[in-house]
Amino acid sequence: MTYLEYFEIHEQLVAQKATTNNRTDPAYIEYTLLNFQRIKRWQKVLSLTDDQLRWLDSQKELKVQWTVLTEPWCGDAAPSLPMMHLIASKHRGIQLEVLLRDQHLELMQEHLTNGAQSIPKLIQRDAQGQITSWGPRPSGAAQLVDDYKKAHGSLDATFREQLQQWYNEDKGRQIADELLTLLGRK
Repeated sequence: MTYLEYFEIHEQLVAQKATTNNRTDPAYIEYTLLNFQRIKRWQKVLSLTDDQLRWLDSQKELKVQWTVLTEPWCGDAAPSLPMMHLIASKHRGIQLEVLLRDQHLELMQEHLTNGAQSIPKLIQRDAQGQITSWGPRPSGAAQLVDDYKKAHGSLDATFREQLQQWYNEDKGRQIADELLTLLGRK
């Protein structure tokens, strides 16, 4: 599905106070509601620098397929998906497709992160068929997660607030840099 189709599904789930795959856990429903608000906010505030836009414009031969595995309850998708959409919207050679992870588990199994089905997971296929990937979060956020897990064993509500604060302070810069690097920017 397109990003806009994904957004519409997310919006419908919010209206129904539901989430994907008939999950009834109130936490997943709350994450779905919260992430929709965050996605709407990120769509308004994310931007690319003039230098990034010039680089994208200079990539006349760029042709890639971006397939993103995600779910509406995924907190890391809230800032990442809008940035992926923004970048794809700036270059006609980038085709963005969004898939719900739990409906595409076979594909997810081919693109695990440290053995886990971590999302969002962007799978990039270039014109020569070479596959690379990105996700589930930018390196700064990944380091934050790793450090917290080492210190506390697992992630909790306190950590989720810290991670959201990191995303807010970064303003999508690291996501943009890493996605453009995936595309070949040095």
